[in-house]
Amino acid sequence: MSGFVEKPEPVQVPGLVHLHTGKVRDLYRNEAGELVMVASDRTSAYDWVLPTEIPGKGRILTQLSLWWFDVLADLVPSHVLGTDVPEGAPADWEGRTMICKPLRMVPVECVARGYLTGSGLAEYEKTRTVCGLALPEGLIDGSELPAAIFTPATKAAVGDHDENVSYEEVARQAGAETAAELRQTTLAVYSRARDIARERGIILADTKFEFGYETIQDGEAAATGGAGAGAGGATGGGRQERLVLADEVLTPDSSRFWPADRWEPGRSQPSFDKQFIRDWLTSPASGWDRNGEQPPPELPAEIVEQTRAKYAEAYERLTGTAWTD
Repeated sequence: MSGFVEKPEPVQVPGLVHLHTGKVRDLYRNEAGELVMVASDRTSAYDWVLPTEIPGKGRILTQLSLWWFDVLADLVPSHVLGTDVPEGAPADWEGRTMICKPLRMVPVECVARGYLTGSGLAEYEKTRTVCGLALPEGLIDGSELPAAIFTPATKAAVGDHDENVSYEEVARQAGAETAAELRQTTLAVYSRARDIARERGIILADTKFEFGYETIQDGEAAATGGAGAGAGGATGGGRQERLVLADEVLTPDSSRFWPADRWEPGRSQPSFDKQFIRDWLTSPASGWDRNGEQPPPELPAEIVEQTRAKYAEAYERLTGTAWTD
């Protein structure tokens, strides 16, 4: 079993239509047809959305994403139009809201890996490949790869688990041109982010991106630039499609961040994410069987605080700015 322990009721805001409740984000559409994305303090583990929230987490994710979108703007445009809270929305939406362009989303999780761990390690130990890509012998948990690799996955619904797929499968489903553009842009963005994180003492082991296409007029792509500019192909009538980076980007929810000074291949690495939660849930202290029928329990206060502190530390290290709730 998996999914929400208790699915929240969407907030009703005048002028907004609720579209979707995700693991972390709630999605609305405003009267202008724009998307309103609100990051909650929900957290998930082992395909469950847990009953306990991490205070301030949604704001940290939003503000870190906005920082990265700005840093990466010369490589690929983002979906962000603004951050104003819609009139009539709760005051708590401040700092956790993004007004976004509606896009034709690509139903692929675009994963980049520079280090071997997680599901990639599990596949490598069986086949010496990850998503069909052959890797050298002798790699262990936490090994740096000879070069970053693009390892796409299917995008699963809440409660389901993303499944790794081959590049060839992406090309079959989305088309060869789209698959090539996704791989090129994913690896370009990962490489930029990996180098920035490394300068700040953080290893970006892997991360996942979501992309969509927006329709633009001829000439606009050349004017705005970016790795994805104008490569989506013509749509007719003097229009083209441009690849756009969407959702969240390079946060502790979508990435594995490791402290560089504690990196040691051959073991599970310390991290700036919800590893405290995973470790507690699988410990005898929780009393929970992840393979059983029962949903996970409430988190203890100390696990909540340790997790929140790690998210804040990741924000501070990467941006160079102190986090204030």
